[in-house]
Amino acid sequence: MRCYLSLLLAVSLWCVAPSIYSADKADFSNLTLAKTQMLLKSGDATLAQLVDYYLGRIDKYDTNGNKINSVAQINPALKQQISILQNKLDTQQPLGNLFGAIVLLKDNIDANGMVNSAGSWLMREHHPKQDAFVVARLIAEDALILGKANLSEWANFRSSKSSSGWSSLHGQTLNPHDPTRSPCGSSAGSGAAIAADFALLAVGTETDGSVTCPAAVNGIVGIKPTLGLLSRSGIIPIAHSQDTAGPMTRTVTDSVIMLEAMMGKDPMDKAALSPISLSQYLKLGELKGKRIGVMRNMMGYHPELDQVFDQQLVVFEKAGAIIVDNANIETKGKWGEDEYTVLLAEFKADLNQYLTQSKAPLKSLEDAIAKNIEFSPRTMPVFSQEIFIAAQAAPNLNEKQYLDALANSKLLTGVQGIDATLAKHDVDFLIAPTTAPGWKIDHINGDNYMGSAGSASAVSGYPHITVPMGRVKHMPVNISFVGAKLSEAVLVQAAYEFEQLTQARLTPKL
Repeated sequence: MRCYLSLLLAVSLWCVAPSIYSADKADFSNLTLAKTQMLLKSGDATLAQLVDYYLGRIDKYDTNGNKINSVAQINPALKQQISILQNKLDTQQPLGNLFGAIVLLKDNIDANGMVNSAGSWLMREHHPKQDAFVVARLIAEDALILGKANLSEWANFRSSKSSSGWSSLHGQTLNPHDPTRSPCGSSAGSGAAIAADFALLAVGTETDGSVTCPAAVNGIVGIKPTLGLLSRSGIIPIAHSQDTAGPMTRTVTDSVIMLEAMMGKDPMDKAALSPISLSQYLKLGELKGKRIGVMRNMMGYHPELDQVFDQQLVVFEKAGAIIVDNANIETKGKWGEDEYTVLLAEFKADLNQYLTQSKAPLKSLEDAIAKNIEFSPRTMPVFSQEIFIAAQAAPNLNEKQYLDALANSKLLTGVQGIDATLAKHDVDFLIAPTTAPGWKIDHINGDNYMGSAGSASAVSGYPHITVPMGRVKHMPVNISFVGAKLSEAVLVQAAYEFEQLTQARLTPKL
């Protein structure tokens, strides 16, 4: 018998006999949702065999071997979920759109039966009593929750010297393409796990770059949707004016289907928008006649990255698109100070509200600061908590300093930023390299972050899709598709066709 241990609890949660499938009968590597569902419906695979495949890879490469350390917990209810869904399959009951999808959740998302820690050792005993809205939607569509993925502690909002993918509870996640390099962003575990084929799908969360950066650096697809399309309730927050969950997958199709499945108008979320349908835009031929703006001022920090990007412009032109160069967001560099003011103020207010309502072991941000000091050898061996301290001193949400910063940051990134750029250059959407290839992990100086294409869409709350476009040396690099509010349909069309024409995703050699 093989027993797979929860990396958090070190308790055997799942024991299965060695898998009975053979490589000749079915290849389970790098599956898509469609292939997974075909295997299940045809009887060429069972849910237990698929789960066994992923648990085997986690044991071989995540816990041992390369020790990627992306999976933090295995769901103790997994066996029960498999039994229920397999019975639905066997008895030919109606199935949800995600049936058979084996999903990892970022460890800042509430899921009944699992710890929700934000990666903090101080939150190691926090057991939410119910699922976050997006988790409930996944389960309603017959997805299986495999477990939790590691993240940058407190979604990378504790210190300016942080190392992406490091948390005091779970340790450092590595990049599966090169274990010496960063997995980027706070959804680091989600990105690394999907790239390494430890699950079919993953949920990340983003405030500014934390879905799109780890997707790009690990060479997968990530969608940061329009703010409000996905519920924020049941997710440990940074800032309500920018926070959103997002799908992280190996294909655009799987990301779109997963995004649709997670949508729903949550009455507990004041920003909730009505769901939109996107699957019908997964088709070829839609780039013809499109005017595409190149954001040159979102480039220039890595020459080899820019070369790869410029080579891809031919793909759009051959598909019949019109490239409009130097379609730059002219307000770039003007919103950073206001954004930081907003993030600090909202983090204090939103985290305090979450901790109070969830009855977590911490009672407030102030309590977290004090406990980090008390247990500093355990919680702060790598970096400190100067962002926490700054947030505690930040203005309240009814103060002019915060309100002015919020209004100005939204104006500069939205109306005067993305919207103005689209209008001035008469383009349908904007593109640029997502971010630089993964940098070396550095626990002394922190992340060597060079820049990205995603800040304007993050602050404005507009959509952003990142898709693999090639490599720099042995590391994957991605292209970003950025558009106006609720322009997901246009971005999906473009991202899907680009993906199909290039097939640029790299598979890590573990």
